[in-house]
Amino acid sequence: MSLENDIQQTKFRNEYHKVSVNLIFTCNWMMEQHKKFFDNADITPQQYNILRILRGAGDPLSTLQIRQRMLDKMSDTSRIVDRLVKKELVKKVICKTDRRLVDVTISDKGLSLLDSLDNSNEEMDASAGHLTEEEATTLNQLLDKMRG
Repeated sequence: MSLENDIQQTKFRNEYHKVSVNLIFTCNWMMEQHKKFFDNADITPQQYNILRILRGAGDPLSTLQIRQRMLDKMSDTSRIVDRLVKKELVKKVICKTDRRLVDVTISDKGLSLLDSLDNSNEEMDASAGHLTEEEATTLNQLLDKMRG
């Protein structure tokens, strides 16, 4: 399926304009593909991202450290963390090096949720299923170059 058919637009200023529109459209399409994955877990993509960051870090992180590692740099990290605290998926702990600060750590419940989601990663991978591994590698390289 072509972008022109999907959005019913045939004219772009140039190929760079088409790339920008295509990336926005594809990003939204990918989010819609993954929506069910996140809805079933009762979390948002940003919450999922924070849980994965905390699991990967191993040690508690400040909200600033979490924000630096997030995919969505514009998100309100503190508010998202507070929602995860309410769901008991993360805990706030006193910083070991500065008792005036609070760090965030993933809870056992959060780890358990990620483990269950890891078992259904094929569902997330399916959205790129039309690509060969070589095409996926090339696409990753092009996207990295674009942000370069």
